[in-house]
Amino acid sequence: MRILQVVHAPRLSGAEILAKGLAIQHRESGHEVCITSMLPQLADFDHSRSELAAAGVLCDFPQSPQGRIGRLTHLWRSIREFRPDVIIAHATLAALYVRLLPVGAPVVYVMHSGSNDFANPKLKWAERMLSHRAKAVVGVSAQNTRDYLREVGPHPLVTVIPNGVDLPRFQREASESTPVYRTASQQIVQLGRYVVDKGQLDTIHAFDIVLQQEPDARLVLYGVIEDRAYHEMAMNLVQRLNLNERVTLCGPASNVPAILQASQVFAMPSLREAHSIGFLEALASGIPVVASRIAAFEFAGDFPGVSLVDTQDASTYARALLHALRAPRAQRALDGYTLRDTAESYLKIAQAVSDVRGIATGSSISGLKSNESSM
Repeated sequence: MRILQVVHAPRLSGAEILAKGLAIQHRESGHEVCITSMLPQLADFDHSRSELAAAGVLCDFPQSPQGRIGRLTHLWRSIREFRPDVIIAHATLAALYVRLLPVGAPVVYVMHSGSNDFANPKLKWAERMLSHRAKAVVGVSAQNTRDYLREVGPHPLVTVIPNGVDLPRFQREASESTPVYRTASQQIVQLGRYVVDKGQLDTIHAFDIVLQQEPDARLVLYGVIEDRAYHEMAMNLVQRLNLNERVTLCGPASNVPAILQASQVFAMPSLREAHSIGFLEALASGIPVVASRIAAFEFAGDFPGVSLVDTQDASTYARALLHALRAPRAQRALDGYTLRDTAESYLKIAQAVSDVRGIATGSSISGLKSNESSM
């Protein structure tokens, strides 16, 4: 099967990292895979592109920023040259653009947003117009699909496929790290884009309280600087609280397994998430986790070493961080949440909507629709 993945911009963000992982898994299973995009590659995606190249995945990204017509032209050329059997379009804008083109290959629309994209009247109208052009609609969380059915209306195939983590990658890093290296650190780490929803300011406020009992602790934050004003607010808060010697604000990082092994606590005070790959990576690494008490994280609430709290309450958040700093690492069963599990589910969707291999499309789709009952 020839599978084309479409993303908005190649960068270190959830949708793009999932697309990369799926592409590599599907290529290793013997399929021809290409990733294309609407925008040029960002520098933080260099390492991921090297991984894709090593796996034999084609990349076709525009060399310079394009307007609407330029984006459509680039996508149309990518589709005509690669000749996919199925197109998997990640996130709303990419899926809308692809469905504006007169393509014959079936399109699978994947919703990644932690918020309701269709609260935007223009996006809701556009999706209602183009909904029939998607052979399948996939949400990474049940909330995605509930929003879709409520705002857009019924669709023949709507299902949920949770994101997955490349478990061997994190287990390998853990096995190669010495026990002393893993337990000596008093470092708290947060990974995520610098935007209000990720809650970096909440972590900084809580960390200021942590230092009263753990003066040797450190806080390191990594992430794409998406909201520059918010990033500046975080820097100003660090300076105002005189935390410059204990807090470091970094840009995006690709060596996540090593960072998690060098840290003692993973913090994720998100206000909203769909199904965070970063959260899954932390679970896979075994690091103690302190995260917000939101629906997206509830599945891990009973996992060892995971604490879900009100992270907007600085005192409560700080107490949870202090407890985690003294907690051991844990092994967690992530059955159903591995990258292999996720890739197999997407392949099943691709086969269900495609005529490749002579699959009986109707019966395949009937089996997949059963997932809607859990929404």
